[in-house]
Amino acid sequence: MVVERFLSDHDLTLKRARQGVRADVAETNLDGQRAVIAIPRTFMNESGQAVAPLMKYYGIAEDRLVVVHDDIDVPFGKLKVSEGGGHGGNNGVRSIIGSIGKDGFWRLKVGVGRPPGSMDPADFVLGKFRTEEREPMDVAAYRAADVVASFIRHGGDHARQYAGELNI
Repeated sequence: MVVERFLSDHDLTLKRARQGVRADVAETNLDGQRAVIAIPRTFMNESGQAVAPLMKYYGIAEDRLVVVHDDIDVPFGKLKVSEGGGHGGNNGVRSIIGSIGKDGFWRLKVGVGRPPGSMDPADFVLGKFRTEEREPMDVAAYRAADVVASFIRHGGDHARQYAGELNI
């Protein structure tokens, strides 16, 4: 949702990446900062198979990579930007760490809240939002797309501060 919102906001269209890179990509330039926006064409838990070749092909440094993902430990609709650390139980992030051999990249976590009762977290994050959750999640995706733009223009520390301001 976040990447789709970003693409729409900046009038960008995804195209299939070069052979050997399992992703759809859009290239852009925001205020002089080159960026590659990508959605892996892999299963989520195999995201590293797309991210590592993308980083190599485009020469993306670890500190200029931001991975957008859902997070059950962040309150519903809230955003959190962090740098480095483990995978936090997210198998896509685990795959990226394993494929690039580093964990110092940035994460933009979009809160989906905790699963109800004893529901399996995997089933929860793969499910659809309830009707009453759709509008607040659309707002969160809109804000998160702005955080991605902030990251591109000004870097991770600025994006982290901006996300915190949006959560108020």
